[in-house]
This record gives sequence, C-alpha cells and structure tokens, in this order.
Amino acid sequence: MINKIARIICMCCICSVLVSGFGVATAKAKMISTETSIAVAQHAESRNKVNAFIEREDVQKIMVGHGVDVEEAKMRVASLTDAEVAEIAAKLDTMPAGSGAVGVIVGAALLVFFVLLITDLLDLTDVFPFTK
Repeated sequence: MINKIARIICMCCICSVLVSGFGVATAKAKMISTETSIAVAQHAESRNKVNAFIEREDVQKIMVGHGVDVEEAKMRVASLTDAEVAEIAAKLDTMPAGSGAVGVIVGAALLVFFVLLITDLLDLTDVFPFTK
C-alpha cells in the first residue's frame, strides 16, 4: 500500500518537473556598445528635461493663458519620438529665457560708463570727478 502511494507521488513529482521545465524561456544576452548605452541615457535625460520644463509653474501658466490644456500637452510630449524630444531639449538649452538678461544689462551699463568716461576725458561732460 505504501509502495503504491509512493509510486503515485513520484509520478506526480516527475510530471510536475517535466511540465514546469517546458514553460521556461531562455534568456539571450549580448553585449551592447558604448554608443548605444550613451544614446539611451541621453534620450532619457532629454525626456526628463522636457518634462521638467512642462512641470514648471510659470510655463503651465503661460500654456493655460494660450488655451493649451496642460495634461494634453504632457500626453503629447509622452508620445514624441526620441529624436523629437532631443531636438526640443536642445532648443530649450539655446533659447533665451531670461538667463542672458544679466549679460545684456551688464554690457549696457559698461557701454554707458565708457561713453560717459570718454566724454568726461574730452571735457564734454562733467560726470566723474576723478577725470580732472
């Protein structure tokens, strides 16, 4: 009796091992190039940059002011290809967004200073007392 039960348990174990072995897929790994790895990282970085830009509160206010739904814009950005996202991210880096204003203001101030200095040295104006 015990021999018959042991034989049934052994047959069940053998069947379960055989059936479970057929469903396992083999993994195929291969080397990827450095260029591929860098490209994937750059695509992810570009997508994060564009998404962070859209998440900014001031950008969302401007979008709403122009009648653009913020959620729809996010969905459209998510549907862009990697090349399109990379192009937009590159434009975000080069677009003047107020960061160049400091340079313009300093340049204008220096220009006014030098014009006044030269006119003071030529005795056309009397702005700076140290030019006498």
